[in-house]
Amino acid sequence: MRVVRCCGYIDGNAATRASRPYPGMPVTSSSPSARRVFQLILVKPSHYDDDGYVIQWMRSIMPSNSLSAVYGLALDCADRQVLGEDVEIRTEAYDETNLRISADRIAKQIRSTGGHGLVCLVGVQSNQYPRALDLAKQFRARGLPTCIGGFHVSGSLSMLPGERPELRAAMDAGISLFAGELEERRFDQLLQAADRDELEPLYNYLDDLPDLEGAPTPFLPAEKIQRVSGLRTTFDAGRGCPFSCSFCTIINVQGRKTRHRSPDDVERIIRLNAAQGITSFFITDDNFARNTAWEATFDRIALLREEHGMKVNLFIQVDTMCHKIPGFIEKAARAGVKRVFVGLESINPDTLKSAQKGQNQITEYRRLFQSWHDIGVLIYAGYILGFPNDTAESIEKDIGIIQRELPVDMLEFFILTPLPGSQDHRELFDAGIPMDEDLNNYDTVHAVTDPQGMSREELLEIYDRVWDLYYSDEHLVTMMRRARVWCKKPKRILRKVFGFWTIIRFEKVHPLEGGLLRRRYRRDRRPGLPIENPLVFYPRQGALFLVKAIQLARTYFRYMRLLKQVQNEDPAHWPRDIAMEPAGTMGQDSQMLELFTVTESARETVDRARRKAERREAAKQQEPVQISG
Repeated sequence: MRVVRCCGYIDGNAATRASRPYPGMPVTSSSPSARRVFQLILVKPSHYDDDGYVIQWMRSIMPSNSLSAVYGLALDCADRQVLGEDVEIRTEAYDETNLRISADRIAKQIRSTGGHGLVCLVGVQSNQYPRALDLAKQFRARGLPTCIGGFHVSGSLSMLPGERPELRAAMDAGISLFAGELEERRFDQLLQAADRDELEPLYNYLDDLPDLEGAPTPFLPAEKIQRVSGLRTTFDAGRGCPFSCSFCTIINVQGRKTRHRSPDDVERIIRLNAAQGITSFFITDDNFARNTAWEATFDRIALLREEHGMKVNLFIQVDTMCHKIPGFIEKAARAGVKRVFVGLESINPDTLKSAQKGQNQITEYRRLFQSWHDIGVLIYAGYILGFPNDTAESIEKDIGIIQRELPVDMLEFFILTPLPGSQDHRELFDAGIPMDEDLNNYDTVHAVTDPQGMSREELLEIYDRVWDLYYSDEHLVTMMRRARVWCKKPKRILRKVFGFWTIIRFEKVHPLEGGLLRRRYRRDRRPGLPIENPLVFYPRQGALFLVKAIQLARTYFRYMRLLKQVQNEDPAHWPRDIAMEPAGTMGQDSQMLELFTVTESARETVDRARRKAERREAAKQQEPVQISG
């Protein structure tokens, strides 16, 4: 029997695959290895911080879905022996957010087995493209075939006319680019071309979105997942989104028609990971509530939990109207959803309309969040700063309203960024409006163009301040009190806030790019910036580590005092919390919620919702009574 080795696991041929329950399931064999080796190296790049150092951690927070999806496709290619029966495909995956990448070591590794291989930089976003290009040039300088794929390449080609200079720079350096998705055996073509040393400059599949049902299983070995805090892995149950938000790149790369994996596919993913001790999953669908197979998928996962005893834990992303889908939240609870992310974006209806986010209705926000809290789910919400209607004063006022009137747990702040691949970026490009030429800054924490309502400096200043405003000690106490009422552990909230606030405050990066124990390597600095003298670099890093440790300790002990305070309080003496009072009629709520009266557009939205509700009620009363018999 011929075998294929993938990252330390032995994988057999079709006969062996038939004898195991799931394709790609690692098995062992004593058979001799294939005669020739082809090494496939998958790299998910990080990006540079403001000092030019790679953002990297001992343990990163967010796992890479692109890495697991492409690794699963690589396992499938190895299983099917796409390079021939006499070729062994060895695949290794690296996530640069938690592992240092050495082009020299990888080149030496590939040369040690005959020199046949391919390096793929996968899932590259716009802010990661400069780092990806720098790495790719290092690999090409060592004679390795190299390809870059991901949202920046796909988004730029899908939305912008002509040839982009940063993409031309890659192709001029002998680097191939891949736009679109790798399913439906497109990976076969890439590997075969690399094996023949005949890679094309560009592979463009943007006009041909693949079906996901029956597609190879996304997968990463446990030793890779163990580098992520919380032992969580990812998979996409579906791709695409039916909405048309102007700042979004998803709809212009993955399409507005949703495609999905089957419940059988999802069960296979869960079982394969459970076999290596991983049962916590982030489902990366941009909006799982609009996945047309959401109900069947939830039912299947619930079955695994209830009848097979699998302790599946899910984190999903949904829209602000998901609570109106019959049974959605109830089935989410049965399926093990413990965290949910909601794109709140703004509480100003005019702002939502300008961003083409009409699906967000401020009249539903409180009912939405309360519905999730009722089943014990931790709520994350995104809030974007820098819309045309925003000023520093209006943002500060809106944050106060959210704190008082909306029971959100974790609020994540982002600066409105015209990402390549979005409608916003195309409109600015067509109008000739200046945008930052450094793609490294397109990370939603830098201002890359001038906002309309304030200066860039004012936007950056209020962005820095909102983290302190929302995560104030006073509001942290409120959040922990709410957790007690909703039968959630206050300490759970405290841990999340501690991680969020300390990363943004002490490490100066967005919490979604955070991790445990920051790593900096003296020589891993952006080209063009000087490599610091070791006598300067290492003492400064030691001093920074000591200062951060002291700051973290002070914050921790302050937070523990707040936790003890909340735990010892009598809830009967707590002040009134409007956010927790059951959502009533538009008339009732408009009398007590500033959310509904803060702007003229808010008042108009509430009036429309009230009239619509009155019409529905009148229509119900006019329905004819049916007499049976």
